[in-house]
Amino acid sequence: MNYYTPAGGLPSQTELTTDRAVFTEAYAVLPRGTMRDIVTSRLPFWDDTRLWVIARPLSGFAETFSQYIVEVAPGGGSTKPDTDPAAEAVIFVVDGNITLTVDGADHVLTPGGYAYLPPGGGWTVRNLTDATCTFHLIRKAYEQIEGIDVPAALITNEADVEGIAMPGTDGAWQTQRFVDPDDVRHDMHVNIVTFQPGGVIPFPETHVMEHGLYILEGKAVYLLNKDWVEVQAGDFLWLRSFCPQACYAGGPGAFRYLLYKDVNRHPKLTL
Repeated sequence: MNYYTPAGGLPSQTELTTDRAVFTEAYAVLPRGTMRDIVTSRLPFWDDTRLWVIARPLSGFAETFSQYIVEVAPGGGSTKPDTDPAAEAVIFVVDGNITLTVDGADHVLTPGGYAYLPPGGGWTVRNLTDATCTFHLIRKAYEQIEGIDVPAALITNEADVEGIAMPGTDGAWQTQRFVDPDDVRHDMHVNIVTFQPGGVIPFPETHVMEHGLYILEGKAVYLLNKDWVEVQAGDFLWLRSFCPQACYAGGPGAFRYLLYKDVNRHPKLTL
């Protein structure tokens, strides 16, 4: 698969400032051109690493998750990657290789590599190659339920996860689900959704799940609340709960995105 990764750098002084960036109460669009060197961040206990924070809990923005695009230089990584013991995480590799150690066992994640990491730590990452590795890190505060076990760590690759066609679409709209949607131990899903050219979401989805949506490849026209917006590989979309959404895949190749959503829990009745 060909996954888009940020180019970084800085636009020249001759480029136009106008772009597709949009921030509203219902949705946000962070075009790939906004992910430049000057907006990267650093984290404690991470060596030779920079990241783009593309979502974080914030009034009027993401409420349930944070998402980073993490760029680890050769030799970089962390033996203390998360300082929040309640944080569960998903790693999805888009470029290069990273060695993930979970409970003492090493796993080399290549492009398409996926890992679910339960709360409580117990994992580290290190780039043992001579090339930069880029991956998405999606974090959520795990909602523990009495009588429900915490999920175990899961390491796989999207190449080993079959795409399931949505009913009545003849394969034009498929979803690769890394965990069983009926497994209520999980309170978040991170899936890959694929539309073949001309594939559509044929109605305005309006639902309780919050979404973070990073476009891995291709282009489309996306309905966000009342607005149709052109999007392409490298763009990130945030969709608030109940924001109407639909899309038309409009490019010559597949339109694919990494999709976060919160699931399987009662909505909190107090904020």
